[in-house]
Amino acid sequence: MPSAARSTTPVGIDLPIIEGRYAELADYTVAFETYPEDVNPAPYFVGLPGDACVCEHLGYVTAGQITFRWPDHAETYVAGDAYVAPPGHLPLIAAGTSIVEFSRTADLQQVMAVIGGHLEEPDPDVAETGARS
Repeated sequence: MPSAARSTTPVGIDLPIIEGRYAELADYTVAFETYPEDVNPAPYFVGLPGDACVCEHLGYVTAGQITFRWPDHAETYVAGDAYVAPPGHLPLIAAGTSIVEFSRTADLQQVMAVIGGHLEEPDPDVAETGARS
């Protein structure tokens, strides 16, 4: 059975606002993400349907706080909480947050392609907000 650990999964994203480690496990990708700064990544999702994340995430907050925002409501999770975040959300992440999150690989690849495009050619509005997914 495939498995992954934070300590042995290579760093895939290493920026001042996020360290992300990603391992593919069958049809899913597990993400180990740590956020040293407050992050509002909304600008990085521009270009996806509804300018929001198209993934469903199943996750666990190991430290800090994450809020998922949909057009009609928001849900906040803190250290020790497990969550399911359906598609159509925008996250808002507090400094010091660490999460372990599972997403379907095909869906996550679509999201990461758009985010990667924003990282390669930063939009001035994104640079000003310090945003990231």
